[in-house]
Amino acid sequence: MNLDGLTLEELWTLFPIIFVDYDLKFEKQFLTEQNHLESLLGDYMKRISHIGSTAIKKIKTKPIVDILIEADQKDFQLIKNILLQNNYIMMDEKTNKISFNKGYTINGYDDNVFHIHIKKYGDCDELYFRDYLNDHYVVAKQYESLKEELYNRYKPNRDLYTSGKSEFIQKIIEVAKIEYKDNINK
Repeated sequence: MNLDGLTLEELWTLFPIIFVDYDLKFEKQFLTEQNHLESLLGDYMKRISHIGSTAIKKIKTKPIVDILIEADQKDFQLIKNILLQNNYIMMDEKTNKISFNKGYTINGYDDNVFHIHIKKYGDCDELYFRDYLNDHYVVAKQYESLKEELYNRYKPNRDLYTSGKSEFIQKIIEVAKIEYKDNINK
């Protein structure tokens, strides 16, 4: 599969933002993919977690399961190579993070779609955000409303939609770190 020649507008059309109600199937999809990733990566992973909106109960979400893999940074290149050899699509690579997708096809989304985030162990702000929204329903509903507002304002532009959430997410992470006092890493 090769999506390289498509413009951003073509990609946004092929992979539109859609919202669905929270569904327990997202947890099952995570567990299945977790088992697969554990078989591929074994001890190179320090921790694997279900993150993103599909891990937040009772809010609408894009039907894309986000997975955080925390690892030693010295193993990033090895992990990257293993995932590339197993048909994951590398989307972005920075010094402290590598992002992959799975379930994107030339015909649109597959039945199971994943975003895989490889980060250094302990770099897990996503866990604070997830847990805080699961523990604070009103805030979770505010996040849901923000996502719908951004979608309506920026569709089909995924980049503007995503960046529009950043300030809200960062504020919640700051509050969650105080409330949970680093219990996420224990």
